[in-house]
Amino acid sequence: MPRAVLCRVLEGPAALHLEEIPPAGPPGPNEVRVRIHAAGLNFPDLLMAAGRYQFKPPLPFALGREAAGVVDAVGSSVTRCRVGDRVLLTLSYGAFAEEIVAPEHAVRLMPDPFTFAEAACFHVATATATNALLQRGQLMPGETLLVHGAGGGVGLAAVEVGKLLGATVIAVAGSADKLAIARAKGADHTIDHRRENFRQRVHEITNGRGADVVFDPLGGDTFDASLRCMTFGGRILVVGFAGGRIQQIPGNQPLLKCISVVGVQALTHAERDPAVGEAYERWMYGHAAQGRLRPHISHSVPMARFAEALDLLASRQAIGRVVLTMRP
Repeated sequence: MPRAVLCRVLEGPAALHLEEIPPAGPPGPNEVRVRIHAAGLNFPDLLMAAGRYQFKPPLPFALGREAAGVVDAVGSSVTRCRVGDRVLLTLSYGAFAEEIVAPEHAVRLMPDPFTFAEAACFHVATATATNALLQRGQLMPGETLLVHGAGGGVGLAAVEVGKLLGATVIAVAGSADKLAIARAKGADHTIDHRRENFRQRVHEITNGRGADVVFDPLGGDTFDASLRCMTFGGRILVVGFAGGRIQQIPGNQPLLKCISVVGVQALTHAERDPAVGEAYERWMYGHAAQGRLRPHISHSVPMARFAEALDLLASRQAIGRVVLTMRP
Protein backbone atom coordinates (compact mmCIF):
# COMPACT_ATOMS: atom_id res chain seq x y z
CA MET A 1 0.00 0.00 0.00
CA PRO A 2 1.31 3.50 -0.76
CA ARG A 3 1.96 5.89 2.11
CA ALA A 4 1.37 9.60 2.69
CA VAL A 5 1.98 12.21 5.39
CA LEU A 6 -1.57 12.94 6.55
CA CYS A 7 -3.06 15.82 8.47
CA ARG A 8 -6.19 14.77 10.38
CA VAL A 9 -6.37 17.67 12.87
CA LEU A 10 -5.10 21.24 12.47
CA GLU A 11 -2.67 21.10 15.39
CA GLY A 12 0.64 21.66 13.63
CA PRO A 13 3.42 19.35 12.42
CA ALA A 14 3.49 17.33 15.67
CA ALA A 15 0.02 15.98 14.87
CA LEU A 16 0.96 14.65 11.41
CA HIS A 17 1.31 10.91 10.76
CA LEU A 18 2.76 8.71 8.04
CA GLU A 19 -0.07 6.36 7.05
CA GLU A 20 -0.99 3.86 4.39
CA ILE A 21 -3.51 5.16 1.88
CA PRO A 22 -5.59 3.42 -0.81
CA PRO A 23 -3.76 3.00 -4.13
CA ALA A 24 -4.39 5.80 -6.59
CA GLY A 25 -6.98 4.75 -9.12
CA PRO A 26 -6.82 5.24 -12.86
CA PRO A 27 -6.57 8.88 -13.98
CA GLY A 28 -9.55 10.67 -15.45
CA PRO A 29 -9.49 12.08 -19.01
CA ASN A 30 -7.48 15.18 -18.00
CA GLU A 31 -5.43 13.61 -15.22
CA VAL A 32 -2.00 12.03 -14.78
CA ARG A 33 -0.90 9.37 -12.29
CA VAL A 34 2.65 9.78 -10.99
CA ARG A 35 4.92 7.60 -8.83
CA ILE A 36 6.58 10.16 -6.58
CA HIS A 37 10.34 10.09 -6.01
CA ALA A 38 10.77 13.32 -4.05
CA ALA A 39 8.74 16.18 -2.57
CA GLY A 40 9.85 19.69 -1.64
CA LEU A 41 8.98 21.43 1.64
CA ASN A 42 7.67 25.00 1.69
CA PHE A 43 6.94 27.36 4.57
CA PRO A 44 3.16 27.29 3.83
CA ASP A 45 3.21 23.55 4.65
CA LEU A 46 3.82 24.47 8.28
CA LEU A 47 1.00 27.00 8.26
CA MET A 48 -1.41 24.60 6.55
CA ALA A 49 -0.76 21.88 9.14
CA ALA A 50 -1.70 24.35 11.87
CA GLY A 51 -4.77 25.72 10.08
CA ARG A 52 -3.11 29.13 9.71
CA TYR A 53 -2.89 29.20 5.92
CA GLN A 54 -5.45 31.11 3.82
CA PHE A 55 -6.45 27.86 2.09
CA LYS A 56 -7.75 25.02 4.29
CA PRO A 57 -8.20 21.65 2.54
CA PRO A 58 -10.90 19.31 3.82
CA LEU A 59 -9.63 16.90 6.48
CA PRO A 60 -7.89 14.53 6.24
CA PHE A 61 -5.38 15.61 3.60
CA ALA A 62 -1.81 14.89 2.59
CA LEU A 63 0.54 17.81 3.07
CA GLY A 64 2.85 19.19 0.37
CA ARG A 65 2.77 21.49 -2.65
CA GLU A 66 5.64 20.21 -4.83
CA ALA A 67 6.80 16.80 -6.00
CA ALA A 68 8.64 15.03 -8.80
CA GLY A 69 8.41 11.52 -10.17
CA VAL A 70 7.61 9.31 -13.16
CA VAL A 71 4.32 9.16 -15.02
CA ASP A 72 2.79 5.67 -14.96
CA ALA A 73 -0.67 6.40 -16.45
CA VAL A 74 -2.32 9.23 -18.38
CA GLY A 75 -5.93 10.10 -19.13
CA SER A 76 -7.39 9.89 -22.61
CA SER A 77 -7.21 13.66 -23.25
CA VAL A 78 -3.71 14.31 -21.83
CA THR A 79 -1.18 15.81 -24.25
CA ARG A 80 1.40 17.39 -21.95
CA CYS A 81 3.20 14.17 -20.99
CA ARG A 82 3.40 10.42 -21.65
CA VAL A 83 3.91 7.27 -19.60
CA GLY A 84 7.55 7.09 -18.52
CA ASP A 85 8.17 10.84 -18.56
CA ARG A 86 10.02 12.43 -15.63
CA VAL A 87 7.81 15.24 -14.36
CA LEU A 88 7.40 17.76 -11.57
CA LEU A 89 4.08 18.72 -10.01
CA THR A 90 2.77 21.88 -8.35
CA LEU A 91 -0.29 21.27 -6.19
CA SER A 92 -2.44 23.00 -3.60
CA TYR A 93 -1.73 20.03 -1.30
CA GLY A 94 -1.12 16.27 -1.49
CA ALA A 95 2.55 16.06 -2.57
CA PHE A 96 3.84 14.13 0.48
CA ALA A 97 2.69 10.79 -0.90
CA GLU A 98 4.21 7.88 -2.78
CA GLU A 99 1.76 8.17 -5.67
CA ILE A 100 -0.60 10.87 -6.88
CA VAL A 101 -3.33 11.42 -9.43
CA ALA A 102 -3.06 15.07 -10.47
CA PRO A 103 -4.69 17.33 -13.05
CA GLU A 104 -2.68 17.69 -16.24
CA HIS A 105 -2.21 21.44 -15.72
CA ALA A 106 -0.27 20.72 -12.49
CA VAL A 107 2.35 18.62 -14.34
CA ARG A 108 5.46 19.85 -16.19
CA LEU A 109 8.34 17.98 -17.77
CA MET A 110 11.49 18.07 -15.64
CA PRO A 111 14.44 20.10 -16.96
CA ASP A 112 16.97 17.56 -18.26
CA PRO A 113 19.85 18.53 -15.90
CA PHE A 114 17.73 18.06 -12.77
CA THR A 115 17.60 15.23 -10.26
CA PHE A 116 14.18 14.32 -8.84
CA ALA A 117 15.08 16.16 -5.63
CA GLU A 118 15.95 19.35 -7.53
CA ALA A 119 12.80 19.15 -9.63
CA ALA A 120 10.69 18.69 -6.50
CA CYS A 121 11.70 22.10 -5.16
CA PHE A 122 12.17 24.15 -8.30
CA HIS A 123 8.88 25.57 -9.49
CA VAL A 124 7.24 27.44 -6.60
CA ALA A 125 10.32 29.33 -5.37
CA THR A 126 11.67 30.08 -8.83
CA ALA A 127 8.29 31.13 -10.18
CA THR A 128 7.93 33.50 -7.23
CA ALA A 129 11.36 35.03 -7.83
CA THR A 130 10.91 35.26 -11.60
CA ASN A 131 7.43 36.77 -11.49
CA ALA A 132 8.60 39.19 -8.79
CA LEU A 133 11.74 40.44 -10.50
CA LEU A 134 11.00 40.05 -14.20
CA GLN A 135 7.35 41.11 -14.25
CA ARG A 136 6.23 42.76 -11.02
CA GLY A 137 9.45 44.61 -10.15
CA GLN A 138 10.69 45.05 -13.73
CA LEU A 139 14.30 44.75 -12.61
CA MET A 140 16.63 46.24 -15.23
CA PRO A 141 20.30 45.51 -16.06
CA GLY A 142 22.61 47.63 -13.96
CA GLU A 143 20.12 48.17 -11.13
CA THR A 144 20.82 47.20 -7.53
CA LEU A 145 18.71 44.40 -6.04
CA LEU A 146 18.51 43.82 -2.28
CA VAL A 147 17.43 40.24 -1.41
CA HIS A 148 16.29 39.43 2.11
CA GLY A 149 16.11 35.84 3.33
CA ALA A 150 18.90 34.96 0.90
CA GLY A 151 19.68 31.75 2.78
CA GLY A 152 16.23 30.32 2.03
CA GLY A 153 14.87 28.66 -1.08
CA VAL A 154 12.98 31.64 -2.50
CA GLY A 155 15.74 34.08 -1.53
CA LEU A 156 18.43 32.04 -3.28
CA ALA A 157 16.19 31.80 -6.33
CA ALA A 158 15.90 35.60 -6.29
CA VAL A 159 19.70 35.91 -6.17
CA GLU A 160 20.03 33.68 -9.24
CA VAL A 161 17.23 35.38 -11.15
CA GLY A 162 18.57 38.83 -10.29
CA LYS A 163 22.00 38.00 -11.66
CA LEU A 164 20.52 36.57 -14.86
CA LEU A 165 18.63 39.86 -15.29
CA GLY A 166 21.89 41.79 -15.02
CA ALA A 167 21.50 43.35 -11.57
CA THR A 168 24.06 43.99 -8.86
CA VAL A 169 22.79 41.72 -6.07
CA ILE A 170 23.11 42.41 -2.34
CA ALA A 171 22.17 39.29 -0.35
CA VAL A 172 21.09 39.46 3.31
CA ALA A 173 21.01 36.38 5.55
CA GLY A 174 21.75 35.33 9.13
CA SER A 175 24.93 33.24 8.98
CA ALA A 176 28.26 32.96 7.20
CA ASP A 177 27.27 29.57 5.75
CA LYS A 178 24.09 30.96 4.21
CA LEU A 179 25.94 33.93 2.76
CA ALA A 180 28.60 31.64 1.27
CA ILE A 181 25.89 29.83 -0.70
CA ALA A 182 24.41 33.16 -1.79
CA ARG A 183 27.84 34.20 -3.11
CA ALA A 184 28.12 30.88 -4.95
CA LYS A 185 24.75 31.66 -6.57
CA GLY A 186 26.06 35.00 -7.81
CA ALA A 187 25.56 37.60 -5.06
CA ASP A 188 27.94 40.54 -5.51
CA HIS A 189 27.73 41.70 -1.88
CA THR A 190 26.56 39.96 1.30
CA ILE A 191 25.31 41.25 4.65
CA ASP A 192 24.98 39.23 7.86
CA HIS A 193 21.96 40.86 9.52
CA ARG A 194 22.89 39.32 12.88
CA ARG A 195 26.19 41.18 12.93
CA GLU A 196 25.60 44.19 10.69
CA ASN A 197 22.98 46.91 10.22
CA PHE A 198 21.75 46.09 6.75
CA ARG A 199 20.28 49.56 6.17
CA GLN A 200 23.64 51.17 6.89
CA ARG A 201 25.55 48.61 4.82
CA VAL A 202 23.27 49.09 1.78
CA HIS A 203 24.01 52.83 1.86
CA GLU A 204 27.74 52.08 2.11
CA ILE A 205 27.67 49.58 -0.78
CA THR A 206 25.65 51.92 -3.03
CA ASN A 207 27.53 55.10 -2.04
CA GLY A 208 24.39 56.50 -0.45
CA ARG A 209 22.11 55.89 -3.44
CA GLY A 210 20.16 52.92 -2.06
CA ALA A 211 18.65 49.86 -3.72
CA ASP A 212 16.45 50.04 -6.81
CA VAL A 213 14.50 46.87 -5.99
CA VAL A 214 13.99 45.07 -2.67
CA PHE A 215 12.87 41.43 -2.57
CA ASP A 216 11.26 40.93 0.84
CA PRO A 217 9.82 37.57 1.97
CA LEU A 218 10.14 38.56 5.65
CA GLY A 219 8.04 41.68 6.22
CA GLY A 220 7.80 43.36 9.63
CA ASP A 221 10.92 45.18 10.81
CA THR A 222 12.80 44.14 7.67
CA PHE A 223 10.27 45.89 5.46
CA ASP A 224 10.29 49.01 7.64
CA ALA A 225 14.07 49.36 7.46
CA SER A 226 14.15 48.53 3.75
CA LEU A 227 11.98 51.55 2.91
CA ARG A 228 14.80 53.70 4.31
CA CYS A 229 17.58 52.27 2.16
CA MET A 230 15.94 52.59 -1.27
CA THR A 231 16.60 54.99 -4.09
CA PHE A 232 14.10 57.41 -5.62
CA GLY A 233 11.57 55.49 -7.74
CA GLY A 234 12.50 52.15 -6.18
CA ARG A 235 10.24 49.12 -5.96
CA ILE A 236 9.79 46.98 -2.84
CA LEU A 237 8.34 43.53 -3.50
CA VAL A 238 6.09 42.11 -0.79
CA VAL A 239 6.65 38.35 -1.07
CA GLY A 240 5.66 37.13 2.41
CA PHE A 241 5.75 37.62 6.15
CA ALA A 242 8.11 34.90 7.37
CA GLY A 243 9.44 37.34 9.96
CA GLY A 244 6.15 36.97 11.80
CA ARG A 245 4.70 40.49 11.67
CA ILE A 246 2.60 41.90 8.84
CA GLN A 247 3.81 45.45 8.44
CA GLN A 248 1.69 48.60 8.39
CA ILE A 249 3.03 50.77 5.57
CA PRO A 250 3.74 54.42 6.47
CA GLY A 251 2.43 56.46 3.56
CA ASN A 252 5.07 59.18 3.82
CA GLN A 253 7.96 56.91 2.81
CA PRO A 254 6.55 55.82 -0.57
CA LEU A 255 5.43 59.42 -1.16
CA LEU A 256 8.76 61.11 -0.46
CA LYS A 257 10.80 58.82 -2.71
CA CYS A 258 8.09 57.75 -5.21
CA ILE A 259 8.57 54.15 -4.01
CA SER A 260 6.23 51.49 -5.38
CA VAL A 261 5.04 48.78 -2.95
CA VAL A 262 4.28 45.75 -5.13
CA GLY A 263 2.59 42.52 -4.05
CA VAL A 264 3.75 39.17 -5.46
CA GLN A 265 1.59 36.05 -5.80
CA ALA A 266 3.10 34.26 -8.78
CA LEU A 267 0.85 31.20 -8.96
CA THR A 268 -2.33 33.21 -8.41
CA HIS A 269 -1.16 35.76 -10.98
CA ALA A 270 -0.71 32.97 -13.52
CA GLU A 271 -4.16 31.56 -12.79
CA ARG A 272 -5.80 34.94 -13.33
CA ASP A 273 -3.69 35.84 -16.36
CA PRO A 274 -2.31 32.71 -18.09
CA ALA A 275 -0.14 34.82 -20.40
CA VAL A 276 1.82 36.02 -17.35
CA GLY A 277 2.44 32.45 -16.22
CA GLU A 278 3.44 31.32 -19.70
CA ALA A 279 5.95 34.17 -19.93
CA TYR A 280 7.70 33.57 -16.63
CA GLU A 281 7.68 29.79 -17.07
CA ARG A 282 9.20 30.07 -20.54
CA TRP A 283 11.95 32.28 -19.13
CA MET A 284 12.77 30.19 -16.07
CA TYR A 285 12.51 26.75 -17.68
CA GLY A 286 14.67 27.95 -20.55
CA HIS A 287 17.42 28.95 -18.14
CA ALA A 288 16.95 25.75 -16.10
CA ALA A 289 17.44 23.63 -19.23
CA GLN A 290 20.82 25.36 -19.70
CA GLY A 291 21.83 24.78 -16.07
CA ARG A 292 21.67 28.48 -15.15
CA LEU A 293 18.87 28.06 -12.58
CA ARG A 294 19.17 25.24 -10.08
CA PRO A 295 17.88 24.95 -6.50
CA HIS A 296 20.29 24.42 -3.63
CA ILE A 297 19.28 21.49 -1.41
CA SER A 298 20.80 21.35 2.05
CA HIS A 299 18.90 18.29 3.35
CA SER A 300 17.34 15.25 1.66
CA VAL A 301 15.36 13.27 4.24
CA PRO A 302 13.53 9.93 3.80
CA MET A 303 9.77 10.33 4.03
CA ALA A 304 9.68 8.19 7.18
CA ARG A 305 11.57 11.02 8.91
CA PHE A 306 9.20 13.76 7.73
CA ALA A 307 9.02 15.29 11.23
CA GLU A 308 12.77 15.91 11.17
CA ALA A 309 12.47 17.56 7.76
CA LEU A 310 9.68 19.88 8.90
CA ASP A 311 11.67 20.84 11.99
CA LEU A 312 14.64 21.79 9.79
CA LEU A 313 12.33 24.11 7.88
CA ALA A 314 10.63 25.58 10.97
CA SER A 315 13.91 26.22 12.83
CA ARG A 316 15.53 27.83 9.77
CA GLN A 317 18.48 25.44 9.99
CA ALA A 318 18.29 24.64 6.29
CA ILE A 319 20.14 26.57 3.61
CA GLY A 320 18.03 26.60 0.48
CA ARG A 321 15.62 23.69 0.36
CA VAL A 322 14.63 20.59 2.30
CA VAL A 323 13.39 17.56 0.36
CA LEU A 324 11.54 14.36 1.31
CA THR A 325 12.66 11.31 -0.64
CA MET A 326 10.33 8.43 -1.45
CA ARG A 327 12.38 6.50 -4.02
CA PRO A 328 15.93 6.67 -5.41
